[in-house]
Amino acid sequence: MTLTRITVLPLLFCLFLAAAGCGKRGALIRPEALVPAPITDLAATQRGNFLQVSWSAPTKEEGGARLKDLAGFVLFRRVVLPSSQDCDTCPEAYTERARVGLDYLKDVTRAGNRYLFDDYDLKADQTYQYKIRSVSTEGTESRDSNRTRRRVVVPPLPPVLEAASSPSAVVLSFVAIPPEQGKLAGYNIYRGEAGKGLPLSPLNATPVSANVYEDKTPQIGVTYSYSVRSVALLPGGETVESAPSNVAEGSLQERD
Repeated sequence: MTLTRITVLPLLFCLFLAAAGCGKRGALIRPEALVPAPITDLAATQRGNFLQVSWSAPTKEEGGARLKDLAGFVLFRRVVLPSSQDCDTCPEAYTERARVGLDYLKDVTRAGNRYLFDDYDLKADQTYQYKIRSVSTEGTESRDSNRTRRRVVVPPLPPVLEAASSPSAVVLSFVAIPPEQGKLAGYNIYRGEAGKGLPLSPLNATPVSANVYEDKTPQIGVTYSYSVRSVALLPGGETVESAPSNVAEGSLQERD
């Protein structure tokens, strides 16, 4: 009898403590809380004959902790059908458009904290919708991002550009034919050092309405390449850029 109590009582005591929370380490973390948080700023804009899809990488896990193991993204696209036939949630609605690995950004460009994918496989007057998921190094995927859609229109024709150098500014002159769809909203100016390519973002914050632009910010002794894109404003408020103009070079001339 005594032997039985010695053997059984400690076991019962341990079970009691376990039931009461003995050795508790904190709340259990759901596995889905460890995946990347969904992307919320997916966007698409038309530039010439392609749609540029862009997004920012998440910095948090679904549960709120700092994300440490982001491996890439999977971008999906679907064709938007007439309302009587359209189905966003149907299993075969979306197809994989691009699989992006952070260690090798094939077909994707990074600009600051934004990732850019240029989609050329398009048809005019067709509406395309995109969504994206983040992928961890273990292969787990986030929930779907926000959806973004754009209808492909006929872009405005690119302007013709000339550049004239002076001691105080590089003066750009450009002219373009009015857009076939929408109305002309202005022009975007792109500038980069000669031989180093042009940036992804324009020099101006908003489209320039005039046909002349004076760039007074170049460094003396540096030659710059310039290109201009026409910007059309569509009835729904969206804008469409033309393809780039010809490239013209200019620099600040030293005063005599």
